[in-house]
Amino acid sequence: MENLFEFVVNHPYLIAAWVLTLAMLLWNESRKSGTSVTPNEAVMLINKQDAVVIDVRAKKEWATGHITDAVNLPIADFDTRIGELNKYKSRPVIVVCNLGQTAGSATKKLTAAGFEQVTRLSGGMTEWKGQNLPVIK
Repeated sequence: MENLFEFVVNHPYLIAAWVLTLAMLLWNESRKSGTSVTPNEAVMLINKQDAVVIDVRAKKEWATGHITDAVNLPIADFDTRIGELNKYKSRPVIVVCNLGQTAGSATKKLTAAGFEQVTRLSGGMTEWKGQNLPVIK
């Protein structure tokens, strides 16, 4: 531990470069997944702006409970079936997964396909259920 402090004191530019690189990496990764909405914001989008919910979980997870009127398009089939979603291009889209991590790649693909208002559900279905919001089984 003593050597670590000595290294930091003797190499401030190297440490600053490392911190800057780490910050840029974290910023870039968070930007890739797109914007996110909380479950309460998602409810407002669904009720007020007729947002469509796209659930990218596998069928088995979908069967354990999903958001009302959500469209199930498993991430494994996403690239081949993305055309099925073209009818929703003019509506806000909320992408949902289990924990909120997998949805990031789907939002990126939807944005690249020309969808304009794409967000992901922060915390995924775990957060949705944690806030006791309704699910359909």
